[in-house]
Amino acid sequence: MLKSDLIKKIRKIEITTSRAVNDVMAGQYHSVFKGRGMAFDEVRPYQPGDDIRVIDWNVTARMNDLYVKQFIEERELTVMLLVDVSASLAFGTRECFKSELAAEITGLLAFSAIKNNDRVGLIMFTDRIERFVPPKKGTKHVLRVISEVLSFVPQGRGTDIAGALEFLSRVTKRKSVAFLVSDFLAGGYESALKVAHRRHDLVSVVLRDPLERRLPDVGIAAFEDAESGEVILFDTTSRRAREKVTEAMESLWQEQRKRFRQHRIDFVELSTDRDYVRPLVMFFKRRAARMSR
Repeated sequence: MLKSDLIKKIRKIEITTSRAVNDVMAGQYHSVFKGRGMAFDEVRPYQPGDDIRVIDWNVTARMNDLYVKQFIEERELTVMLLVDVSASLAFGTRECFKSELAAEITGLLAFSAIKNNDRVGLIMFTDRIERFVPPKKGTKHVLRVISEVLSFVPQGRGTDIAGALEFLSRVTKRKSVAFLVSDFLAGGYESALKVAHRRHDLVSVVLRDPLERRLPDVGIAAFEDAESGEVILFDTTSRRAREKVTEAMESLWQEQRKRFRQHRIDFVELSTDRDYVRPLVMFFKRRAARMSR
């Protein structure tokens, strides 16, 4: 990608996602992701109904009156963005490629995080760890993250989700909010998913494209597996053959959903042919409602 084109794309994502954060996502992100705990803020005079367990006996003794400790939520979080940059993401038949959708989602989540004074880190992966950007704060850092996702040329083509999750645990010792952005067209990651879910607040962001499940009638067509390079000829004139493709993908997607629900892992599905802000807002609202029960 030419430098001028990259700058334009970064600027477009910055404007689009910043507007979404300010106009639509305001409060949503903050309400569903908790800080590391409660931090001491100040002491104040005791009021009827206060919990006696928070009485500050040292201050009480000095002031000869009852005082209690007041705490606030320690808001600062580490947000880790695990972004799949494998060859299957270089696919899209409508508004954008899945890789471009991943970049915009990355921007939206990163800008939401820094608006709440959180640190943002990036792990890009294929069948190996391609790039690690340590967590930092600030708009300049977020723009670097977006630039990395848009312009990076990976060495690998396959997808190793388990390896990415294991790397996350090695570089992030404390609990983080981890967004795993991928089309999840891979296997062998269920065990790593469960381990990462126990250690971190894990959210799976699943990227889709409508053509993955519904082939058009275009005659005899050659299809290449982007990750393995295997090419097959497929007769798209056969309605039954197209229906089998639809059934196979629906079965795969249902199995993915079942896996996430079985292990109580939050997930949201986004598609290249639809607006992604509304599904994310609805996801945050559902999560906030569940957490408030």
